[in-house]
Amino acid sequence: MPEIHDVKELDRQVIEEFRANGGKVGGYLADAPVLLLTTTGAKSGQQRTTPLVYLSEGGQIYIFAGNRGAPTNPAWYHNLLAHPDVTVEVGSEKFAARAVVLDSAEAERLGRIQIQKIPSLAELLEKMTRQVPAILLERKP
Repeated sequence: MPEIHDVKELDRQVIEEFRANGGKVGGYLADAPVLLLTTTGAKSGQQRTTPLVYLSEGGQIYIFAGNRGAPTNPAWYHNLLAHPDVTVEVGSEKFAARAVVLDSAEAERLGRIQIQKIPSLAELLEKMTRQVPAILLERKP
């Protein structure tokens, strides 16, 4: 992962590349499954889009509030707690979903699967001192 000086600028570049290339991105995320999550700001009420690595397992899509290893949960996580209705972009597909925070046992199980698929995440997880929430993105009909 590159050294991060301006996370918002890095995210902006990834979002732009994702949308210009049908969901494909290069750089440090080239080999990872990436989606765009749009939440409603818990305080501002404004739409916020964040690129996230995800896990596709059993026909479901899961994300993790790892926050690049930070000691606190990311802003998007607080947003979806306040407003669980979100928009998800995977590849060139865009759909409405409901974010469901999973219990810690299920989060740990899915986290182990994600680390098997992306071993470089293990190093990040070792440095963390908090439980990383896992969220199911339940597609709306």
